[in-house]
Amino acid sequence: MDFNTIKVQLGESMAWVNLDRPEVRNALNAELIHELTEVFDWLNSRDDIRVIILKGNGKCFCAGADLDYMKAMVQYSYPQNLDDAQKLSKLFQTIYFCNKAVVVDVHGACIGGANGIVAAADVVIAEKETKFAFSEVRLGITPATISPFVVAKIGNTAAKELMLTGRRFSAGEAKDFRLVNAVVEEAEMIDTERQYIGHFLQASPDAIAECKNLLRMVSGTDDRYNPVFMQTSVAIANQRISKVGQEGMKAFFEKRKPEWA
Repeated sequence: MDFNTIKVQLGESMAWVNLDRPEVRNALNAELIHELTEVFDWLNSRDDIRVIILKGNGKCFCAGADLDYMKAMVQYSYPQNLDDAQKLSKLFQTIYFCNKAVVVDVHGACIGGANGIVAAADVVIAEKETKFAFSEVRLGITPATISPFVVAKIGNTAAKELMLTGRRFSAGEAKDFRLVNAVVEEAEMIDTERQYIGHFLQASPDAIAECKNLLRMVSGTDDRYNPVFMQTSVAIANQRISKVGQEGMKAFFEKRKPEWA
């Protein structure tokens, strides 16, 4: 399969997927969201793939939404915003419901929607200098589509602190909040990744798939048709066209404080 915004390498029992928009710090846009969803669907359908490793090329894992993508959102109608939000939610669902073991390596920055990818994964390895943020509230919107996956992973208390403040936090804090599993030096990331891969390859792939289903069932997050996915898409679509959301995004582009700050 050919992609414009990601690179895919297949190995024995494994697949490496790299976000490949380094010139914009791998920022999310419609094409990247579509291609990443497509590749996870494809890899999930392959019996020869047991572990998927997701990384970002360049200086950071993912800096959130692409600026041109955000500028377009300001002009979107409600139906356009709803369609866009549903596609983003589908990406997180595709990763979360994937039957393969999913490992994400993060470095540099992991901002906004990138945290939805992290929360939907099984194991996250962070380089110790990585900076994280759920910055949406500072733009007058909320981290709506990522919230089901983030709350399932880190709980309501941690989500409240991080989402309501919108503050930046370190990789060490991300581990304390249970958003990531391991924090390592840059030179240690490959070895740490290999250790997790080794563990997964010692397990039955069928058992891993069933175990993931079991954990989703026990935590009450096993319903692919859960109405919360649509509700969060509706929420962000409404917020983007609201007066506050429009002001927040315009202030961001104009490099000024929004009227509420």
